Amino acid sequence: MSLPTSEPIIRCPWPGLADPMYQAYHDDEWGRPVKGDDAVYERVVLEAFQSGLSWLTILRKRENFRAAFDHFSIPKVAAYTDDDVTRLLADAGIVRNRAKIEAAIGNAQAALDLPGGLSELVWRYADPDAPAPPTPADVPAATPASKALAKELKSHGFRFVGPTTAYALMQAIGLVNDHIEDCVARRLTPR
Repeated sequence: MSLPTSEPIIRCPWPGLADPMYQAYHDDEWGRPVKGDDAVYERVVLEAFQSGLSWLTILRKRENFRAAFDHFSIPKVAAYTDDDVTRLLADAGIVRNRAKIEAAIGNAQAALDLPGGLSELVWRYADPDAPAPPTPADVPAATPASKALAKELKSHGFRFVGPTTAYALMQAIGLVNDHIEDCVARRLTPR
């Protein structure tokens, strides 16, 4: 992203200043539209693994997750067996949580059965006209739309997709733009 140089740069405070990877994620990725079944599935899996952890932990392990989960190919992950669960539990490059690993596999299987695909289902909940939050305190943890999305995903067999995780997914893939109103990334995020 090309940041303006003639004015002070204001960002959402959550990525802080200490980690360039976190800032790059904020500036170049978070809140930008992501479409396509495998790409959306990757974010579903990563948001589920993040539950209870720092997003920075997941971000630092993302390339390991991609390698471990066949670059989040839904058909490949849906075909995983108990041997793959054992392999993933032994992989120190990812978060080794049996319930989350099994949910990722089950979610791939559920995604295969969705009429129209995962991306189409998730994007029905987009709210591109939501007002900009003035401050971080104005960013909700969940919304009626995230509750409805979580409920629909669960009705199709998805796991680890509660309303808060669903809202984090919505933020991450651009269904809503929760960059605070003065954030430089908000102004540069395509709609």
